[in-house]
Amino acid sequence: MKEFKLVSEYSPQGDQPEAIEALTKGIEAGERDQVLLGITGSGKTFTVASVIARVNRPTLVMAHNKTLAAQLFQEFRGFFPENAVEYFVSYYDYYQPEAYVAATDTYIEKEATINEDIDRLRLSATRSLFERRDVVIVSSVSAIYGIGDPSSYYGMLVTLEKGQRIRRDDLLRKFVELLYERNDIEFGRGTFRVRGDIVEIYPSYQDQAYRIELWGDEIDSISTIDPLLGETLKQHDEQIVIFPKTIEISRNGGNVVFAQELN
Repeated sequence: MKEFKLVSEYSPQGDQPEAIEALTKGIEAGERDQVLLGITGSGKTFTVASVIARVNRPTLVMAHNKTLAAQLFQEFRGFFPENAVEYFVSYYDYYQPEAYVAATDTYIEKEATINEDIDRLRLSATRSLFERRDVVIVSSVSAIYGIGDPSSYYGMLVTLEKGQRIRRDDLLRKFVELLYERNDIEFGRGTFRVRGDIVEIYPSYQDQAYRIELWGDEIDSISTIDPLLGETLKQHDEQIVIFPKTIEISRNGGNVVFAQELN
């Protein structure tokens, strides 16, 4: 397991060493609640980062709004550049729930605008939790509710490796079950395209795509590619894991209706 590596030009000063020691001992002793008090600019984030590095456990940092969460995300990324620091907040830029105004007999439809970049960061956070333990998730409090069943999400993962035997149509069907959409013209996040025995998929949680080359019913090669230029960035001899397009897939227990054209 990769350990947390704290990177900072500062060292604990003043009351920080004592606070770090006390908080670390409390966590290791199983204390449920601990409080760190300090004025703005007193180094509370650095103190917490030092505790994370000491206890070496996956950590969830919750903030009461997106603005503070974004600030903490940037600070923790600076402290742990070699570890997975992820951002998990609501992906709505605007949300108007449906409503009915009885006095005027008016029905207001639900309206929402989703921020695609924040959605990608949410999915990246979910992926990191499944793949590694040196993870810090910075989240707004409301964003962690109603995200679905982790076991259902985990059960939908698709693992691929060189030499694996799988029919092309079965591979495409698995991608559709993960809610990816086939688009042979506009290759964007959350889509896949097919060119003969070459299948390319652009995961919704990262900036690179995968190219899967088949020879008959066997995977001949897997590579990471630049989705815009199509250039090969890395060849994979090890397994790769394709995660669902969206976290929403786990809300209905992973039940997805297959309704796309494969050929």
